[in-house]
Order: sequence, then C-alpha cells, then structure tokens
Amino acid sequence: MKTVIFTQRVEVIESYNERRDCADQRIAGFIRACGFLPLPVPNSPRLCREIVDGIKPAGIILTGGNSLAKYGGNAPERDETEKLLMELSIKGNIPLYGFCRGMQFILDFFGNKLVKVKGHVAVRHRIFGLEDETVVNSYHNEACTGLSNDELTAVMRAEDGVIEKIKHKNLPIAGTMWHPEREDPFREMDIELLKNLIRR
Repeated sequence: MKTVIFTQRVEVIESYNERRDCADQRIAGFIRACGFLPLPVPNSPRLCREIVDGIKPAGIILTGGNSLAKYGGNAPERDETEKLLMELSIKGNIPLYGFCRGMQFILDFFGNKLVKVKGHVAVRHRIFGLEDETVVNSYHNEACTGLSNDELTAVMRAEDGVIEKIKHKNLPIAGTMWHPEREDPFREMDIELLKNLIRR
C-alpha cells in the first residue's frame, strides 16, 4: 500500500511549556478511505527530509490549522516544514495536495497574496468554475481572490470571488479551501481528487 504523509497543526500549551503537533483523527481516516496508508509527520524540516528520503511517500498532504506566520500565525516551524515539503515535492515530482491552510501555503509559496475575508468560517457555500458547481464546507479567515502569476489555475471560486480550488499547470500540485475530512461520509469528489492526483 502506498504511503501518504500529512502535516500537523501546532498547539501551544503554555501551562506545560510545550509545542505539540496534532491532527484531527479524521484526516488519517480520509487518506485511508482514498486507499493509502496515512503517516503524520512532525513539524521539523530535518526529520521530514529524513522521512521523505527514507520512505519515499507516494504523496504529501498539507493540512488545515494555524495561519501562516507572515499573516499572524504562531507556528513558524510549521511554515519551515511545509516549505521544505513543497520543495521536495517539486524536486521529486511527488504529488502534493493542500486543504484550507495547506492551500493557503501553496498560494503563498507561488507568490500569491492572501487577504482577510468574512463569511467563510463554519459555513457551507456554493462554488463554481471549471468543474461542476457544488457546495462545500468553509473554515478560514484568509483567502486569495486573484492570482498574481500564471503557474496556478483557479479551478473553482465562491460567489464572492474567493478562490476555492487550485491546481498547478505543470506539477502534480492541487489545493482546496474546504476540509475533505470534515464531510460525513467522505465525499467521492474529494476521494477522487486525491486518488487521481497521486496516480497521475
């Protein structure tokens, strides 16, 4: 079975002086439902490089949680880890999927600006574009409304112009602003997205 690694959010526990890596259990369940073996990785660039070199994952997922540090987030070690994973993805042609913060990271990595948005937290809304119109969940305060380069394609948008789905024009990199793991049951469109990306 192919292994897919996924990043984790950072929780700061001041009373214990700890910075904890953690992830919603449903993320692993979603990856397994797609037919892959899920493996969480720590927010450590050095260890992630060793993991990627050692197990040669079939795919990488950048998950939700934590704003990027440049937009007020408190987990710079996560930004550094995901930057390395992006670089390894590009260098090794390893398929990479990012959702919510993960898509924000992809956008930022390729030079696109994020802005504060309203009406996108704990709601469901319609999206439309190059694929069939659908309704998705939404849990984010930052987003992108316009791409500043031609490396990415805006596949789907919300009615207010927020870009909700992207793909790279040449590399196996894709992102969604919605959380696939928060659907019950998991949606076939999300499962097919990850399966098709990794089998590309």
